[in-house]
Amino acid sequence: MKMKYVFAALIFTLMVTETEAFQADGLIEPYRVIRIGSPQVGVLKTVNVDRGDYVKTGQVLATLHSNVENATLELKKAQKDFAERKKDRLAPLFNKDLITANEMDEVETGRALTEADYKHAAEIVSRLSIRSTIDGVVVERYMSPGEYVENQPILKVAQIDPLNVELILPSDKYRVIKVGMKAKVIPEKPMDGQYFAVVTIVDRVIDAASGTFGVRLTLPNPNHALPAGLKCKVIFP
Repeated sequence: MKMKYVFAALIFTLMVTETEAFQADGLIEPYRVIRIGSPQVGVLKTVNVDRGDYVKTGQVLATLHSNVENATLELKKAQKDFAERKKDRLAPLFNKDLITANEMDEVETGRALTEADYKHAAEIVSRLSIRSTIDGVVVERYMSPGEYVENQPILKVAQIDPLNVELILPSDKYRVIKVGMKAKVIPEKPMDGQYFAVVTIVDRVIDAASGTFGVRLTLPNPNHALPAGLKCKVIFP
C-alpha cells in the first residue's frame, strides 16, 4: 500500500514539474515580409509611398509609363465596339435568313477575337500599376521614378498585424509546448505592458547540435501598437 502512495506522489510531482510555469527569451518579428516588384518591365513613372507608410491590400504603390499601352487599349476597345455593333446589325438579317450561317459565324468569331484582344490589352495596362498584396508598412524603398524596372524589387513591405514571436527552446520542453497554447508576452523597453499570444508552430525536428527546437507564436497587433524587431520575454503558464 505504501508503495502505491509513493508511486502516486512521484507521478503527481512529475506532472507538476512538467506543467509548471517557465519563461523564455523571444524575438518579435513581422508576420511576413515581401519584396514587391513589377510583373512588367519598364520605366517607373511614380512611386506613391515611402518608408514608414502604411499600405492596404490592393493599393497602388507604383506605376510604370504606359502611354503606348493605353493607346493600344483604346484601339482594341474601338475594334471590339465595332465588332459588337456589326453583330447587332446582322443578327436580325440572319434571323430572317437574309445572310448565311457561315457569314454569321464569321461575324461572331470576329467579335470574339476583338473581345480577346481587348482583354489582353487591358491586362497589360493593369500590370503597369503595382499594387500591394498585403496590409502592412513600407520597410524599404529601393527605386525612384525614372529608373528602369526589370527583375529587381521596388519596395519591401512588412505585415505587422499579427506579429510572430519566435522562440528557441531546449529539447526538454518539447512535450510541454503544444499548438494552441496561450502565453504572455512582455516586450523589452521602450515598450511596456503585457500581451497574449498563441502557439501556432512547433518544429517537428530538434537540432541535434544544440539540443533545441523552434516555436512560433502569433501575437495580435490590431492598432500597430507594437513594432517588430523587439526582444521579449514569453511566459508559459
